[in-house]
Amino acid sequence: MSKRNKDVRQLNRGRITLGFALIGIIFILLSIRLAKIMIVDADELTQKAISQQTMDATIEAKRGIIYDRNGRELATSSICYTLYVFPGNFTFEKTDEEIDKNINLLCDTLGITDEEKRASVTEDLKAEGGIVTVKKYLTKEDANAVRELGLPGIELSQATKRYYPLGNFASQLLGSVNDDNEGRTGLELEYDEYLSGVNGRWVTNTDVSGNELVEGTERHYEAKDGYNIVTTIDEAIQYYCEEEAKAAYDKWKPKKVEILAMDPNNGEILASVVYPGFDPNDPFEPQGLSDSEKKAYEAMSDEEQSAFLSAMWRNPIVSDTYEPGSTFKLITATSALDEGAISLTDTFYCDHSFRVEDYTLSCWYSGAHGSQTIKQAIENSCNPALAEVAARLGKTRFLQYINDFGFGGLTGVDYPGEAGALLQSYVGPVELATMGFGQGISITPIQLVTAISSIANGGDLVRPHYVRALTDSNGKVVKRIDTEIIRKVISPETAAEMRDIMEAEVAEGGGGTAKMEGFRIGGKTGTAEKAEAGGYSLYDYYSSFICIAPIDDPKLTLLVVVDSPRGETYGSVVAAPAAKNILENVLRYMSVSSSSE
Repeated sequence: MSKRNKDVRQLNRGRITLGFALIGIIFILLSIRLAKIMIVDADELTQKAISQQTMDATIEAKRGIIYDRNGRELATSSICYTLYVFPGNFTFEKTDEEIDKNINLLCDTLGITDEEKRASVTEDLKAEGGIVTVKKYLTKEDANAVRELGLPGIELSQATKRYYPLGNFASQLLGSVNDDNEGRTGLELEYDEYLSGVNGRWVTNTDVSGNELVEGTERHYEAKDGYNIVTTIDEAIQYYCEEEAKAAYDKWKPKKVEILAMDPNNGEILASVVYPGFDPNDPFEPQGLSDSEKKAYEAMSDEEQSAFLSAMWRNPIVSDTYEPGSTFKLITATSALDEGAISLTDTFYCDHSFRVEDYTLSCWYSGAHGSQTIKQAIENSCNPALAEVAARLGKTRFLQYINDFGFGGLTGVDYPGEAGALLQSYVGPVELATMGFGQGISITPIQLVTAISSIANGGDLVRPHYVRALTDSNGKVVKRIDTEIIRKVISPETAAEMRDIMEAEVAEGGGGTAKMEGFRIGGKTGTAEKAEAGGYSLYDYYSSFICIAPIDDPKLTLLVVVDSPRGETYGSVVAAPAAKNILENVLRYMSVSSSSE
């Protein structure tokens, strides 16, 4: 064999050896890769395969209904549809042009006009992921329109949407829900765990296009619907209060009007109004704005708009404090009478202004009331007299009564975000005097109504509540909210004396604008300057009126607060007439007989 042939053979042998070596290396690498897939990544890949072959859809539980005390629906759930799309089936064997055409057709049918939203839908449907939720809360008409398109990979699931049949009615009280049908604010949030129920699931095996496999398995877990809640609210009483709140708002152009009506005997809240409110069916749309205010809102940043909406949803009756002014004089007088620090025959002198330590305090009245009994002092709403009453009672005993009346903590009302009263950290002679006539202390409307209700019912502090029962889908009561007496605050004798004093305030004093022919009403007006840096505003007020009706057989404690009225400021002019209008309707509705019958 020639040397040349020998070299060629050796070269070929080397090439073959190298080839086998490369094949061996590749085989070893493939074996390692296969081992990794079969052993190391087995669990992960198995789960991925299962997820690709499994459709797991949520079956929404029906959210419970919110009723008024007489069974009228305040919040319910209406049938709607959720549109799901399987991207694999939607794009299967389609050109990009066909896919874009179908996406545009789908968006047009759904009314999706926002370019950013259309781009998001396009991205989702062209992706290789699992099932895509395109749009929630479709009406039956919209769902039928989607079906008629005949597009592949479409799945429509029946769901529920929260619906408030009365729109902007008791809106801050009821609150609203988010896109996941979870309570966002109000009673919807407070009772969310009862209202929401438990969602079910539908699990089935599908192919890559989302079609159910013949040999696949299917599991169906029924949803458990939420409980209904029966509120203490009376729709008719709420309506009368809302109408009067709107009338006061239109007349006095304030920041807001708050009205709270409660049964003093059991703490059931019959009406809870904040005007202006909002429509919980569209909670992100501000209500009652002028054109200039709308433009200002639209110009706000996202954070500013969020803060604006939060304030709009807020229920200040429970969550905000204010200085009560002269309505708090009822608490001062009641405490002193019950403690025996004063009597009905004691007299108090008013010379308009008076000195406390180095400060000069004055009465709202430009003249002098002179000598007066506690009954006359309440009728006159005299600051010097009530400052002296507080001084006779003393700081320790006065603060104890303030705490006993519920101002030292929370009422415990069944509503989220309750605020407590703001008391001064230091109470000297000056602070004691100003607290005596209702300044230097901030309270919530619900605290004041709860406290005055103890005068109405004979001395018991009763816990206020918005809900009286929980029921199941068959109307069976599963939980009842009973009357809860927190403690005895004053004696029945003191309560009776104070009711007489409150009646005289309406019959002969500053509350005369609430006087009603044939009915005995007891009340007290309040005109409180708003606190500001360095003192009190001379132009910004809380005008209020609180009353018990009828005074001889109390059925109602009613508070009207007008925040920053324009033109007039006195509670006797701004708030008391509104209370009178409400009582004229409500007492007739409650079939309360007049004293002349």
